[in-house]
Amino acid sequence: MTAYKQGDPTTLGRLYGRSQGRKLRKGQQELVDKLLPQISVPEEGPITAEGLFGHAAPLHFEIGFGAGEHLAYRADMLPDHAFIGAEPFLNGVVGALQHVRDLSLTNVRLHLGDALGVLERVPDGALSFVYLLHPDPWPKARHAKRRMMNDGPLDLIAAKLKPGGEFRFGTDHPVYLRHALMVMQRHIHPVTGQFEWLTEGPQSWQKRPGGWSETRYETKARKWGHEVWYFRYRRK
Repeated sequence: MTAYKQGDPTTLGRLYGRSQGRKLRKGQQELVDKLLPQISVPEEGPITAEGLFGHAAPLHFEIGFGAGEHLAYRADMLPDHAFIGAEPFLNGVVGALQHVRDLSLTNVRLHLGDALGVLERVPDGALSFVYLLHPDPWPKARHAKRRMMNDGPLDLIAAKLKPGGEFRFGTDHPVYLRHALMVMQRHIHPVTGQFEWLTEGPQSWQKRPGGWSETRYETKARKWGHEVWYFRYRRK
């Protein structure tokens, strides 16, 4: 899904990867032409629930939402909450638009492109939840700096979450898992870390928590015989 180049650990860089796959059908293109402009995140200015929806509400942000199943599930389950999703892959955005249309969701705003550029415009402490589910693993060691689970993006996520806000991360890739846990050790340090790990042992990361829907990608991963891991972190 999304991946970013980093120089030093606190620097955010450019987006890598494809932006479109198969050609859109006529109905899909109409969603992009008509519905997407209506629910797109504005290109400039601070991003708040009040600005996007006209009223205060707990604000959620999903980084790289794939085809939008999880985003739509959460938005449908929590109609009084506000949701932002960012995804650089056009076909994925079309999937999310279909969910928005079919479920008549009025509490979702989408961004086609760079997630961190949008996240930077959210006021510090404004988010209740941030989701990063099955990000691009970039499995080669020389590409580790491109992974979303790195110090720069995690520092940004921590800054935007309110105290008590939750960061949810999921992956089925063992290389990415090891890298993510290594990086998160710095961010859950009892003195200097911004997060605390919400865990009660292996069952906490081996079983999908309540309110966390299975995505299309996760279903495929299980068919391929992959184990899936789930992690929840609370902002101190």
